[in-house]
Amino acid sequence: MAISLPEMVVQVRSGNFKSLARALTIVENDLAGSAEFLKSLTNRETPVIGITGPPGAGKSSLVNGLVNYWSGNGKSVAVLAVDPTSPFNLGSLLGDRIRMSEQFNKKNVFIRSIATRGSLGGLSSKTIEMTDVLKAAGFDYILIETVGVGQSEVEIAGLADISVVVLVPESGDEIQNIKSGLMEIADIFVVNKSDREGADTFANNLKNLVHGRPQLIPVIKTTANRSEGVRDLISAIESHTITKADRKPFLLAEKAWKLLQYKRMKSVDRQKLFDEINLAYKNPDFNLYQFIESIN
Repeated sequence: MAISLPEMVVQVRSGNFKSLARALTIVENDLAGSAEFLKSLTNRETPVIGITGPPGAGKSSLVNGLVNYWSGNGKSVAVLAVDPTSPFNLGSLLGDRIRMSEQFNKKNVFIRSIATRGSLGGLSSKTIEMTDVLKAAGFDYILIETVGVGQSEVEIAGLADISVVVLVPESGDEIQNIKSGLMEIADIFVVNKSDREGADTFANNLKNLVHGRPQLIPVIKTTANRSEGVRDLISAIESHTITKADRKPFLLAEKAWKLLQYKRMKSVDRQKLFDEINLAYKNPDFNLYQFIESIN
């Protein structure tokens, strides 16, 4: 039997995972009651930790290590794993459901996968809304693992209280070419797969690169698939002083901008747009800007 919106809010706040999953589905898919549910939320001060970095850096293994430690010490953890959406069929593999399968039977761990829905920065407006739902559920920690698509991933800085950038030793020869945006959002750097050759040199280069920043940025070496260095990362996270309070209005404005973009674009039917442009571009005189101007 369907429960009422007020009942769902109460159950989400009490930590009922079944109701939480239902609420996230309603919000993610803009089902009836979604807007009212979001407006009824009162967010708790739950640390939101963004795990970002290039593909293949071992972010999922690192998240597994963090979840294992915190859940094993009686803490409740939510993971929002963001997977890329195909630009062609708009589908998503949602592979983190497979990579984090060991976590699903833990009573104090909640994992949800979400597609980027075409957002170049790896975070759709739905990621923002779903994170707020998770914050209302009263977890001790919320982890957001993002796609790892490069400089545009700086969006995570507007959502997370602590941004962890994961890199690998193979990036060592290209350290000066690492996108500045990705470098500047880091509160903590992790050199994962540090059992590989060149890890020490790369970590030292990173330390030199961030030397002189107003705030000391830790550089932690880990080998996540063997749980090495995970304790050091946890210590860095737990001792981190969140310094974004003075930027809170700016970050909230960025979130509001993202949500407004989504709201204003909801009326655009992407399949209809594809069909129309598929037909129009066959015209030898096709001009994309004239086509956009013609859209009502």
